[in-house]
Amino acid sequence: MGRKVLFTASTYSHIVNFHLPYLRRFRDEGWAVHAACGGAPVEIPYADRVIHLPFQKSMWAWSNFKAAMLLSGEIRREGYELISTHTSLAAFFTRLALWGVDERPLVANMVHGYLFDDETPWPKRELLLGAERWMAPDTDLVLAMNRWDYELAERCQLGRRVVRIPGVGVDFSRFDGVPRDARRRLRKEWGVPGETFVLIYAAEFSKRKSQSVMIRAMERLPESVWLVLAGDGALRRECRELAERLGLTGRVLLPGQVRDIPVWYAMADAAVSSSRSEGLPFNIVEAMYAGLPVVASKVKGHRDLITDGITGLLYPYGDENACAERILQLTESESLRHKLAQNAKEAAAQYGLGRVLPQVWEQYASLMRRETLVQK
Repeated sequence: MGRKVLFTASTYSHIVNFHLPYLRRFRDEGWAVHAACGGAPVEIPYADRVIHLPFQKSMWAWSNFKAAMLLSGEIRREGYELISTHTSLAAFFTRLALWGVDERPLVANMVHGYLFDDETPWPKRELLLGAERWMAPDTDLVLAMNRWDYELAERCQLGRRVVRIPGVGVDFSRFDGVPRDARRRLRKEWGVPGETFVLIYAAEFSKRKSQSVMIRAMERLPESVWLVLAGDGALRRECRELAERLGLTGRVLLPGQVRDIPVWYAMADAAVSSSRSEGLPFNIVEAMYAGLPVVASKVKGHRDLITDGITGLLYPYGDENACAERILQLTESESLRHKLAQNAKEAAAQYGLGRVLPQVWEQYASLMRRETLVQK
């Protein structure tokens, strides 16, 4: 294996959850594949070497600069031909690590959603946009997943080339073998009454995902509506305490991180999201493919996936009243649920891994071909 590629992300789980097919493709093409990540270590299949970095979610934490210095040394020693970087934090510090490297590798920045938009307060927006502009000279390819991010990256020239891709591709195969009795069994296990209308929101508990908005919306919904908040994260305990204060303990289930998400989608009647911003979210694409009607905040990423009233329902971010009203529309109309679910499943097909991986791979290959021509 002569050619080397490095994947970087703020957490191991990000690589494992979203990018293993790409690591495998590089391996199949004869590349040595390395991964550099922070967070809790887990095994990364198809990686010939894994480099642990001390990333912290606080952007300006000293440990992130330490991670950049460690990564800079690895880049100099290993002589990577290509770096594929993911998540905003890792993308910034990976490119920072390239400063002073004599023979810089090619850099592809896959944008899973810039952490700002037109509604972000000006100082924060300018700070984050400034960071991207600062690193643009060391970015050969930007792969943006939604229209807003793509148009921003192109307008502000955040890379030598900017391309829009339909996400990273979702492996739908695991949704095709769900047992027929999965809905009944899981509801029985969690004590969910048979006629209950179950909502599910599968996401990390974080400020950006805004689970508290969804919990407050539950106050305005009838007792026959329950909410499943699947996932883990720093704000999980805070959300549990909020549900308790509002008297919703019995109707808000927090099962933690679940591996068999297709089974949980099978027991649900609709999927919901209250996120502040997104790239092109897996949880919504998966819910659409699973045949669930979706109610989601009207933010970038969601707007790219959902046409309001056709493939799902949208509501203004942070408005729990509007959120509850849209959910009530679903509970009161079986025909609306059926229409949205059918249209959503058809629309989700374009985001399947089989369609997306070749498109993304061609962008990597095109970047390498152009570099070869330049060198000649």
